[in-house]
Amino acid sequence: MILVGVLLLILGFVFSLAILTYIGVALVVIGAVLWILGAVGRPIAGRKVWF
Repeated sequence: MILVGVLLLILGFVFSLAILTYIGVALVVIGAVLWILGAVGRPIAGRKVWF
């Protein structure tokens, strides 16, 4: 999710499309939060591990 967000951020800046930038930022933030919660062992939505 973080990689897709970074890719959308780059594409948003290159093509000057604000919507891609906003979606990219949202995906990076959500991905980082889920990554941190998973790293500390906190279950997310009832599951400890997401594959």
